[in-house]
This record gives sequence, C-alpha cells and structure tokens, in this order.
Amino acid sequence: MTVNMTKGQAISLQKNDGGSLTAVRMGLGWQAAPRRGLFGSRTREIDLDASAVLFADKQPVDVVFFRHLVSDDGSVRHTGDNLVGGVGQGGDDEAILVDLARIPVHIDQIVFTVNSFTGQTFQEVQNAFCRLVDETNGQELARYTLAGGGQYTAQIMAKVHRSGSGWTMTALGNPANGRTFQDLMPSILPLL
Repeated sequence: MTVNMTKGQAISLQKNDGGSLTAVRMGLGWQAAPRRGLFGSRTREIDLDASAVLFADKQPVDVVFFRHLVSDDGSVRHTGDNLVGGVGQGGDDEAILVDLARIPVHIDQIVFTVNSFTGQTFQEVQNAFCRLVDETNGQELARYTLAGGGQYTAQIMAKVHRSGSGWTMTALGNPANGRTFQDLMPSILPLL
C-alpha cells in the first residue's frame, strides 16, 4: 500500500513482517506544463535532474547524479539522465537505486534533490513527483507530489536517514534555487 506523503512526514523503512528493506528506488517523474501562446498552447522541454548526496555526520562525502552515476562504494546508482521528462507518462523519468544493505556504516543520511539544469522554474513543470519503491518486489511504498509551481528551480525532495538499526524516509519538499546539487548545498545543510 502506498503512503501519499506530506511535507515533513516520515515513514519507517521496516517491512510489515519486521524485517528491513534492503534495496529501494527513488523515482522522479515530471512533465512540461503547456504554455499559452499567441498560436495556442505548446510545451517546452524541461531537463530536471535527480541527485543523491550522501552525508556522514552532516558532511557531504559522495554524490550520485548525471555526471557521477555510481557512488564510490557502489551502494547508490543513478539509472541515467532524462533530458525531457514525461517519457513514462506517470512512471519514473529518472531513478536512483539505493542498496541499503551495502551503504557504509559511516553514511547516516542520503538527501535526494531535483533541479532544473536548464534553469526553468517549477511554474513550467506539472505532475512532478518522487516515489520510493521496494526494489526487491516493485511495490511503491511512498509517493510525494512535488507541489508548488513557484519561482524556484529546484526542490530538496526527501532524505533517507538511519534510525536505530534501520532507515527512515522523510519528505522534505523544500524549494530552492540552483542548476546543480552543488548550488543547493547551503539549502540542504540546515535540513540534516
């Protein structure tokens, strides 16, 4: 059963049977919003990019994004860059796979971001979401709709963080500005 998350909501990544999830996929989907023009409505391609920043004691130690598809330890993997969105028509346009069992013990948080590499604001995006999927069986666990449509070029979507012996996901949904994850670091750090 999918949990439709709200900003700030957290869910445990424990299975119903008490076991822990071992591998999850953070999927990102979006479509370009039609714009009204002199000759009717049209859409412009929008290049959103998903990134995952790995932290150890509030210090960034690795990142996975379109130019670095696999974390140095191999536990986090980006499936590749989608330059236009909407390909899946509701499915994932970009995805980041996380092997929770392989994440080194010093990594305590992974923050997922989305940014408009081409600089368009979220006013030009519609039907944007991130979702967490149990990669072992394909079951969607949680979905967070990236609401807004504001004058910002990025969102800090969610974080997965250690909680006792397991992991917890928290929906963040904080608007920010920046074309890459590096631009977002001043906005990410207060959320750790």
